[in-house]
Amino acid sequence: MKSARNRISILLLAVSLVSGCSKSSSVPLDKYLTRLANSLDRPITVKADRLPPLPRSRDLHIDPQSQSIGLLDLLALNGCELSITIGNINSSLGKLASDSQRLLLELEFLSLAPACIGSLNQTTDAELIATLQAALSEKHRMLSTRIWNATLGGPEFRAFWKRPQRLDNYPANTGGQIALSLARLAALSSQWLDGHYEAGSGELERLLGDIRSGDGGALLAALDAQRAALAAAAPAIQQRLEGVSICIGNTPSPDGKIVDNVVRKFFIGEVQVWSVQVARRRNQLMPPVLALEQSLQKQMPDAYRIWARQRDQLLTSAADAPREHARHLAALLESCGLRPGVDTT
Repeated sequence: MKSARNRISILLLAVSLVSGCSKSSSVPLDKYLTRLANSLDRPITVKADRLPPLPRSRDLHIDPQSQSIGLLDLLALNGCELSITIGNINSSLGKLASDSQRLLLELEFLSLAPACIGSLNQTTDAELIATLQAALSEKHRMLSTRIWNATLGGPEFRAFWKRPQRLDNYPANTGGQIALSLARLAALSSQWLDGHYEAGSGELERLLGDIRSGDGGALLAALDAQRAALAAAAPAIQQRLEGVSICIGNTPSPDGKIVDNVVRKFFIGEVQVWSVQVARRRNQLMPPVLALEQSLQKQMPDAYRIWARQRDQLLTSAADAPREHARHLAALLESCGLRPGVDTT
């Protein structure tokens, strides 16, 4: 058994390692690891193994290489409502428009072009009809690229995935609007790709505004912290299992009772409660994100595809972390006739 002075040194080391590993570490995990390290009389070292940030904007943006329709062709459209849309696309403001605004113009073109083509004279306007049909075909082909640039490849989703400096009381400080906006955007993307070009176009900017303020980055930070912290505890538990026993025969020693109390109070009472909240938030945010990615997978740049694969690996390992940690605790506590958090006396 180490001296009291050594115990204090180990405790301070554990606090330093847990607090210093990341500003995104959550309060329940910090508190639990500190007390677990002290009760096991072993240091717990959290290794920083964070998911890489989202790739650079230029690696996610796709150049649509769109074709313009000249002003002379525009004049020939006479009363077609499409002429206004073409004018907006060809204007200096249209050429400098954000990807989301450009998407709206493209959707407007796709919606109005068939009626305009149908109103033209098949004989006298044959060349203009051919030009419009070629443009229509191209815009059909490039629509998924436009949607990608305006959504997953755009600044709003970059802000959505940005990690906060601190988690604070996450996810208790979140609401349902972000998830609803993600789900609506995913649904609209599918509708647009299916040819329903007028569906919800007036909602796009509002939805993207909601998503910009979303907590995708905080979710990943919380899951990352959970994965790293609980994995870091495994060696300390194993060392104590192989070292000085926390049992007297088949009953817990005073040290064993302390470990069990720490597990009951801080792991089951706090960490697992927090983990359930984080899992609930994950189940709100990720399905619509994955649905949107699925609808745009053919346009997805390799840089995003690699990042998303790493993200999904984090989601899987973080989800398994509490169960795996409980298994390690069971091996230690059951040797004394205890189950994690359950005193049999």
